[in-house]
Amino acid sequence: MKGLRTCARALTFAAALSLADSCLPAQPKSVTRTAHETPVHALFISDIHFEPFWDPGKAPQLATAPAEQWKSILGSADSSDRDAQFAALEQKCHTRGEDTSYGLYASSLTAMQSKERDVAFITVSGDLIAHAFSCKYDALFPKSSPDAYQSFVEKTIQFVLGELRTTVPEARVYAALGNNDSDCGDYQLDKHSSFLSHLSEVIAEGLPPASRQSAVMTFADSGYYSAALPAPLEHIRLLVLDDTFMSRKYASCSGKPDSGGADAQMAWLRAQLAEARQKRQHVWVMGHIPPGIDPYSTAVKMRDVCGGSAPEMFLSSGDLPELLSDYGDVIQLALFAHTHMDEMRLLKPENAAASSAALGVAVKLVPSISPINGNAPSFTIATVEPTTATLRDYRVFVASDGTGSNGAWQEEYDYTKTYHQATFSAVALNSLIKGFQTDSDATTDPSEAYLRNYFVRDHSLELKLFWPQYVCALAGYDVATYKGCVCQHSNP
Repeated sequence: MKGLRTCARALTFAAALSLADSCLPAQPKSVTRTAHETPVHALFISDIHFEPFWDPGKAPQLATAPAEQWKSILGSADSSDRDAQFAALEQKCHTRGEDTSYGLYASSLTAMQSKERDVAFITVSGDLIAHAFSCKYDALFPKSSPDAYQSFVEKTIQFVLGELRTTVPEARVYAALGNNDSDCGDYQLDKHSSFLSHLSEVIAEGLPPASRQSAVMTFADSGYYSAALPAPLEHIRLLVLDDTFMSRKYASCSGKPDSGGADAQMAWLRAQLAEARQKRQHVWVMGHIPPGIDPYSTAVKMRDVCGGSAPEMFLSSGDLPELLSDYGDVIQLALFAHTHMDEMRLLKPENAAASSAALGVAVKLVPSISPINGNAPSFTIATVEPTTATLRDYRVFVASDGTGSNGAWQEEYDYTKTYHQATFSAVALNSLIKGFQTDSDATTDPSEAYLRNYFVRDHSLELKLFWPQYVCALAGYDVATYKGCVCQHSNP
């Protein structure tokens, strides 16, 4: 997005479930916090949208080479007519901007390593491959087979994750797939496909043995898995979803609706969370498409919510946010992305007073590496409390331009310093969002900071135009709650 100036952005299951549940480690019912615990650092990355076609002249080499050889090919001298070839390719495929070139990705990896050398783990919240991927591939390989295309997509994902693992070898990488990460089209994917089966080993690489086997099985089914975080967070599990299956835009590779992938994941997630609650454990949840209202698309499409129009939703139903919100006592953090923006959400249970979920679940939307919307590429370095896996703080780093060519990455902001909150938690977000809701003109320091950081390096002036409606989506994931909030602000 470039504000309003660009276009709108926009599982055998029973055996796997049994095995995954059996891998949940026991945790003491009460944990004593050490006074001087060393914090754990993590990298949050999303929407890399790596562009292997940036130099179309290298595409034939990439198609025939294994992913392990891609770095030398991509790092070689550009083709003499690279600019003209790529411009023609983008025009043919109607792209709205440029995704992440090899140069930009290499620059971001170098910056990640230099800004924090003590990283225990990395989360990648989906969309590893470029936009209009199939169109560009078909244009360059018009006589190619579906199997060859699938192989190229798989190698692209393998390369992207491989570079992360090579750059930060001490860190464990946890990746989710996004709506672009498919062998048959955007928002299209088949449950229990050869594509997911092939990628399962790539995704599970480096996971501890207790998690790896079950992760391979469940990911091959519908792109989801559970894995322990690394020491000293091994008592915390990360539950990873492929919520493309839950998207309102989802279709199978044949173009037909199919609820099988979503149903399998929801049954698995419900069992995992119930097990964690019974054992008094904490978990993190990660997916790509955030649950709840899409306030930007709702505003762009001029939906008259108070006049009876329905707001735009990210997912096809409210099942996921409803389930997550009911487990605020279990879920310490939920990570999503998809919008390319730096955002926060709070999933509050419908009846908070009667719910053990208390204040709800804190959700962090991770901004993108890809600069396709005119934003500066960014990544996030998080600081995590070891005992409870509470997100203490995070810092966002951005490139000086969309290419990363000069290698200059600087800190954009620090969460705790900017918002004066001790943690990124449900308690903190309750406080922040209440403040946003009473500041309809976005003139307080926290509101101005949110506007400034939402669209990295843009100051998000357009967001201010529909700030009250946007804020209503931060803690209102269902239509009724959102509508009540919006209409209250429209008719004070």
